[in-house]
Amino acid sequence: MTTDARRPPRRRLFGAWGRRELQGLFWQVLVVGIAVAVIAFLWSNTVTNLSARRITTGFAFLGREAGMPIADSLLAYNPRDTYLWAFVVGVGNTLRVAVIGIVLATILGTLIGISRLSANWLLSRLAAVYVETLRDIPLLLQLLFWYVLMQALPAARAAWRPIEGVFLSNRGLILPAIPLGPPQLWVLGTAVFGLAVVYLIRRWLIAQQMRDGKPRPVWPFAVSFILALPVLVSVLLRVSWTIEWPELRGFNFVGGLTLAPEYFALLIALVTYTSAFIAEIVRSGIQSVPRGQWDAANALGLRRSFMLRQIILPQALRVIVPPMTSQYLNLTKNSSLAVAIGYQDVVSIANTTLNQTGQAIEAIALIMAVFLTISLSISFFMNWYNSRIALVER
Repeated sequence: MTTDARRPPRRRLFGAWGRRELQGLFWQVLVVGIAVAVIAFLWSNTVTNLSARRITTGFAFLGREAGMPIADSLLAYNPRDTYLWAFVVGVGNTLRVAVIGIVLATILGTLIGISRLSANWLLSRLAAVYVETLRDIPLLLQLLFWYVLMQALPAARAAWRPIEGVFLSNRGLILPAIPLGPPQLWVLGTAVFGLAVVYLIRRWLIAQQMRDGKPRPVWPFAVSFILALPVLVSVLLRVSWTIEWPELRGFNFVGGLTLAPEYFALLIALVTYTSAFIAEIVRSGIQSVPRGQWDAANALGLRRSFMLRQIILPQALRVIVPPMTSQYLNLTKNSSLAVAIGYQDVVSIANTTLNQTGQAIEAIALIMAVFLTISLSISFFMNWYNSRIALVER
């Protein structure tokens, strides 16, 4: 006798959890447990060894007087300041190298990458020699080369003067400067605000053009917000804009902006070395754009510069941005080589602090925290930008 009754399905253990899910959970718990155990063992071992050697731990030393000199700093510093402020000054010096280096390396690397694709044989060959030479020589050797070259320059009294007001000597690069106070910063802040407003207006005008096909110029808004508004604020606040020219007094220069030899050598080495890698990234990104895009733009009679700026590079950015992020991170971390030539970044100041206080673990932890924070910030910004330019499928 047959029946259509079927056996009820078996109930899974833990509801919807199956065998595969439980195995995955087990291995995750096991890995986390091993990691916690290793960290706990290392921490216990470190505390025991420090106690046996009567070495105190903690960050209380940051409140003590540093007593160390810092020759070249972006922020005001006095040897009577605390170790904490000395670390802040070191972070400022690191950011001073990293931010300016990223901007200059991006500009130089982009130009060289485009030059490698130039129809001009000589220009493309020179760009290829630049890339192959600089990226194959270790960065430390390049850094030492530029530093020794800076030291071999003439003294201040016989300094080179390529243009009026600019001096190059073993004291570094001395440039004219505009003293910046609160009134000047207000005007510069207004200009930055104007740039942001013009950027938003430009996006709105492009959206309007996509609707009705009518082009709308953005230059009237640019003139109003970027030029006229800061000038108006400057007039209302009665801001005085004066140029401070450097002049030789005794054995050194007074006035102007001085880029110390250590900082100048480090910046040149990082920019030239990183730009060689960025050039290859830009070249490969441009070549990844289908040839049909070039042919279509040529058929429309567009200029090559317009094609690169409006058609090719926006598409190539989807390929360029991810590896470019790695180069930005490399440049930031490579700035720690400043200790080899005596530029006092956060690593150099931490080493001096370690020697003076004996707080090795704390000093190294501070260095790691600084570079981790900077690197994560760069990664976050570049990932956000990459998501903005990503191709949206429909």
